[in-house]
Amino acid sequence: MNPIHIALAESDADIARCFPVMAQLRPHLVEAEFGPRVRRMQREGFLLAALTAEGAVRAVAGYRYHEKLFSGRTLYVDDLVSDPGHRSRGHGARLLAWLADQAKARDCDLLELDSGVQRFDAHRFYFRERMRIASYHFSRALRAES
Repeated sequence: MNPIHIALAESDADIARCFPVMAQLRPHLVEAEFGPRVRRMQREGFLLAALTAEGAVRAVAGYRYHEKLFSGRTLYVDDLVSDPGHRSRGHGARLLAWLADQAKARDCDLLELDSGVQRFDAHRFYFRERMRIASYHFSRALRAES
């Protein structure tokens, strides 16, 4: 039995292996554009972590560090997704715990993420993992105004 392993996706091949799982959460992504987009984001501080089990990527997290006046140093999770065919095996919880460990190691005060209002199953998971709703997140599409 292969152990579960979590590591940053740093090579082009590692990044590409994350696409099928990430596309479950972000279906608008185009596979051919995924690697170059992740590389651009990495130059801005984005990190991509993959949980592998049984020789395959089973969960993925995209995250970054930043600091805010109201909350201090923060690990912000852009994306957190488990392969739907392998859910309820603890992969998401293990990856979220790994992210919390990364945040503590970087002296963060907060681990935060946004979750779409329609993602009820994800919300149950986050509550179970001791997260709470801390604020509303507002957005405004600017391209539509042009």
